[in-house]
Amino acid sequence: MERQNTSIYTLQFWLLCSSNFLFCASFSMMIPELPDYLAAMGGKDYIGWIIALFTLTAGLARPFSGKLTDTIGRIPIMAIGSIVCFVCSGIYPFVHTAFALLTLRFFHGFSTGTKPTATAAYVADVIPENRRGEAQGMLGIFTAVGMSFGPTIGSKVTSLFSLDMMFYSSSIFALLSILILLNMEETLPKEKLQKFSFKLLKIKWIDIFEPRVIPVFVVMVLVSFASGVALTLAPNQSKDLGLDKSIYFTISTLSSLAIRFFFAKSSDKYGRIPVLMISSVVLVGSTVLFALSSTPLLFKIAATLFGFSWGFNTPTLAAWAVDLSDERYRGRAMATMYIALELGIGLGALLAGKLYEGTPESMANPYWVSGVLAVLSFGYLWFQSQRKTVLIN
Repeated sequence: MERQNTSIYTLQFWLLCSSNFLFCASFSMMIPELPDYLAAMGGKDYIGWIIALFTLTAGLARPFSGKLTDTIGRIPIMAIGSIVCFVCSGIYPFVHTAFALLTLRFFHGFSTGTKPTATAAYVADVIPENRRGEAQGMLGIFTAVGMSFGPTIGSKVTSLFSLDMMFYSSSIFALLSILILLNMEETLPKEKLQKFSFKLLKIKWIDIFEPRVIPVFVVMVLVSFASGVALTLAPNQSKDLGLDKSIYFTISTLSSLAIRFFFAKSSDKYGRIPVLMISSVVLVGSTVLFALSSTPLLFKIAATLFGFSWGFNTPTLAAWAVDLSDERYRGRAMATMYIALELGIGLGALLAGKLYEGTPESMANPYWVSGVLAVLSFGYLWFQSQRKTVLIN
């Protein structure tokens, strides 16, 4: 009961949020610039792979990061993610072929395959059960601000200085993220801490997938598909409409922040499934408007609705995953959730790149697919709510 009354807004929590902000800004600031950068190298047909390869390796890293988070500690795994970001960002200026750029994106993905897993487990360690949704929402605010300001900062630095300077700025942000981690306390109990050994890298199926969070996995795949599509197409779509390439990131993040500020406690109060059902409906509206966006206004409304949906579903899914998981395997549960995130984003990015192929007339098709998957997520959640009702009765 003592833990229930403890404020979640401790110094350690704010340090975690700050580190997460810098980390997210680091890898996101280059996203709007990479499609044109790849196209200039002759890789226009591979634009979808910019996001897909990044998420592929992030997904591959999840089982390892989940297991290591539960054994050697939360902070070392967060540090590894930031270090990968720091090193890879500094290499981009020396890459001059499409193949080399895509290879670097492959390795860069390991950063988001490690740090978010350990971050989510750290939050679960220090937050009481009845405030998980609120805490994930607050952490999500810092994540969203980093994801929003990152592309804006990246585009501004590129226009004022150079693309290389933008990459170096990304590397500096990652370095600052690492330095903050040095002042944080480990939350994995000492009796569970192990020294690193290569035996820990031996992965079994049980280390890859946490069956307790299957509902979270299914919903995350279905809704994150739209994110992969938007990340791939929105920069070019906004440019075709005469808008800044980073406008989607700014609008969607600001609307996501508004949801997190005013409705952070909604899933704690009304339940995870009802909130996720609302977010699925909003996501359907967003994808339809993206598909129909022939004017800047429609595009901005679509981006706003997308942010509303993402602001609801990401902290709620994270809190739901913690609810369903065994506290001994929180790292594995978080890894399973993030594997679903990467799978959905990667598939969305691949399909978007395949169907788009530089032709604006084909841009709507991936959004229609995203809308159908959002409808399926609503149906699945409705089924889960009915099943839960039956079990209670």
